[in-house]
Amino acid sequence: MSIDANKALIRRHFDAIWNQGQLAVADEIVSPAYHSHFPLPGQPPGIAGFKYAVQLLRTGFPDLQITIEDLIAEGDRVVARLTARGTHRAVFRGIPPTGREVTWTGIRIFRIAESKIVEHWANWDDLGLVQQLQNSI
Repeated sequence: MSIDANKALIRRHFDAIWNQGQLAVADEIVSPAYHSHFPLPGQPPGIAGFKYAVQLLRTGFPDLQITIEDLIAEGDRVVARLTARGTHRAVFRGIPPTGREVTWTGIRIFRIAESKIVEHWANWDDLGLVQQLQNSI
């Protein structure tokens, strides 16, 4: 795939799957052998683990919106600098719903092969997110 095609794939990844909750799109653009270097507690391996992570976050924050601030690609890698926003409506990581609107940032690196996401690394501001949720209780 070209660099532009890889970037388009990652845009679709965030828009369709994360922002719109279209989990079926994962079957089209995420490899069955997907490997996360940033798994959530209890996350299974492969595409099932990817779907688990999406469902966990979208359950806790049903209005979740992830904005791509920067998108950089080279070869088979795409790096995205992101801002996530959502309203805490269900238990998330053991924290009862607060109704609080929260914002957190992150950087994710994807490796793409054969038009699918096969691997990813992530660094989210989890501490900032949890502090926003706990400070609202």
